[in-house]
Amino acid sequence: MSKPDYSGTFHMVEQDNMDSYLAALDINFALRKIVCLLKPSKEIVHDPATGAMKIRTLTTFKNFHMDFTIGKEFTEDLGPVDGRTCQTTVSWEGDNLLCQQKGEKEGRGWTHWLEGDKLHLEMRVEGVVAKQVFKKAV
Repeated sequence: MSKPDYSGTFHMVEQDNMDSYLAALDINFALRKIVCLLKPSKEIVHDPATGAMKIRTLTTFKNFHMDFTIGKEFTEDLGPVDGRTCQTTVSWEGDNLLCQQKGEKEGRGWTHWLEGDKLHLEMRVEGVVAKQVFKKAV
């Protein structure tokens, strides 16, 4: 069975528990407040045939780029987020993308899934969960 194609541009429409998530990453108070006000967009280029994926998270404050192949571990530079690096693997769990990030923080990772024209993102670290929902641009 083929996997869904995550390609597209998505704009954030909902966010929940982001301040607590950022606090668990040791992000300072002032930066947390700024980040919580941002409305990021995601540009995703996905080749389901090869598993190659590029995710660009774009804001007016900072941008974050992540290029990887599904199922292959890589060193991820999280400098724009919290100054850390980690060993990251993104794999399929059904039709969901499951990311595990091994490094200084326990239980760090995220899950992406599609529901119609919405892209869901659940981010986890040290037992704290934050959620964002993005709507696909037409």
